[in-house]
Amino acid sequence: MDGDCGQEGTHTYKSLAEDVPFSFVEPPKRSTGRLIMHSMAMFGREFCYAVEAAYVTPVLLSVGLPQSLYSMVWLLSPILGFLLQPVAGSTSDHCRSRWGRRRPYILTLCLLMLLGMALYLNGDAVISALIVNPKKKLVWDISVTMIGVVLFDFAADFIDGPIKAYLFDVCSHQDKERGLHYHALFTGFGGALGYILGAIDWAHLELRKLLGSEFQVMFFFSALVLISCFIIHLCSIPEAPLRDIAKDISPQQTLLDPPLSSNRMYEYGSIEKAKNGYVNPELAMQGERNKNPAHQTQKAMTMKTLLRELVNMPPHYRCLCISHLIGWTAFLSNMLFFTDFMGRIVYHGNPYSAHNSTEFLTYERGVEVGCWGLCINAVFSSLYSYFQKFMVSYIGLKGLYFMGYLLFGLGTGFIGLFPNVYSTLALSALFGAMSSTLYTVPFNLIAEYHREEEKERQQTPEGDLDGSSRGKGVDCAALTCMVQLAQILVGAGLGFLVNMAESVVVVVIAASTMSLIGCCFVALFVRYVD
Repeated sequence: MDGDCGQEGTHTYKSLAEDVPFSFVEPPKRSTGRLIMHSMAMFGREFCYAVEAAYVTPVLLSVGLPQSLYSMVWLLSPILGFLLQPVAGSTSDHCRSRWGRRRPYILTLCLLMLLGMALYLNGDAVISALIVNPKKKLVWDISVTMIGVVLFDFAADFIDGPIKAYLFDVCSHQDKERGLHYHALFTGFGGALGYILGAIDWAHLELRKLLGSEFQVMFFFSALVLISCFIIHLCSIPEAPLRDIAKDISPQQTLLDPPLSSNRMYEYGSIEKAKNGYVNPELAMQGERNKNPAHQTQKAMTMKTLLRELVNMPPHYRCLCISHLIGWTAFLSNMLFFTDFMGRIVYHGNPYSAHNSTEFLTYERGVEVGCWGLCINAVFSSLYSYFQKFMVSYIGLKGLYFMGYLLFGLGTGFIGLFPNVYSTLALSALFGAMSSTLYTVPFNLIAEYHREEEKERQQTPEGDLDGSSRGKGVDCAALTCMVQLAQILVGAGLGFLVNMAESVVVVVIAASTMSLIGCCFVALFVRYVD
């Protein structure tokens, strides 16, 4: 059922394919192995995310971070990501690196993730070796650890947009759907392995003694997994440099091309040049246009024009972004406080007691069990992602979207009303349905919208179309920056709610309420392509 968003007469996106003298040709079919290689980036990213979730609070507490600075740590990186991600998405649409449009950004963000992990997991050991004065050491420990956490969160959140745009660029519509399912599948596997690694007691193992501390053990495994996964990802499916695409167009063909309007901007389509003779006409022509300095100047996007494009996006894209924001706000509200909820409410521990007290040890036990709950969530997310491709043929994207929000809303509601160790662990499996849904369905809808618009362009006279400077990079960035906005809302609002209610139970109740509101929104307002 189509919602009110995206009715006839709304603004539509443009592609250069509408102006070329030959028909649009989709990229060649990708093998399962290539799509799995492409998905390894999500495995590595989520593995490191899980390690951060398990260790960042102990690290921050161990260096003596004041409680007043907690909100700064959790709010700074999403604020930066929310402001910069659409800009980078637009810039990547025009990137002319010989590596392609997306891979230079992915490589840079991967290195920033590695640097962030090195700072917050190893910063204390390095500062202790360099500085003897206790006061200076405290200041430097806190500063380096905060910078590491902010840098890692910023890069890890940011990198999802270029990865999705890379998939959309080099895959046909069917392969996009398969690729998104593999992304969600390996996201769950990576998170599960990261949580299991964090739950292991390394204190009495030889590797811990060899490397120095548990934090160094975590950095060793995280760096190894991250580097390996991203090398595989960057070698998965080649991108052709944007500046070299024009070489595939013969001079005679260029002379026969109709003149292009100077106020058109063209971003969409695959940027790979296949060995079997496939050439994307859109970017081939864009390469020709980029040779002209006047066009080069005109295609540059400023923050003002970018904000105008985001505000004036078609209504169905805006509704999809709002539903994504609601979903991530609900999901993060629960996930960021889940281990604390287990320690305080389920196990009745107290994190503010003396570290050798029964109440504190009970709280730590609850946190450890909470990590196993997050591991259950990650495993179920992978399993649910696998079965999604079979379920979609029966209930469609609308059914999958609605079911993910509904299961999460019911699960968190029951956990808040009936806090029990075994029921909480069992219901944490339902969190996986939500995470799998958030990683796949919205991006599937973006792909459906793009495919529908490609068909409309082929049937629409050239003179009836308006120019648009939006590209796939901007679309993916606009959707993924809703995650940063959700983090901002959660970081700024939930602490206030907990202080007002004087109980962490309010967190899971708020998550349940938000998710059930999201059920209504995705059913009534999100547009689904037949």
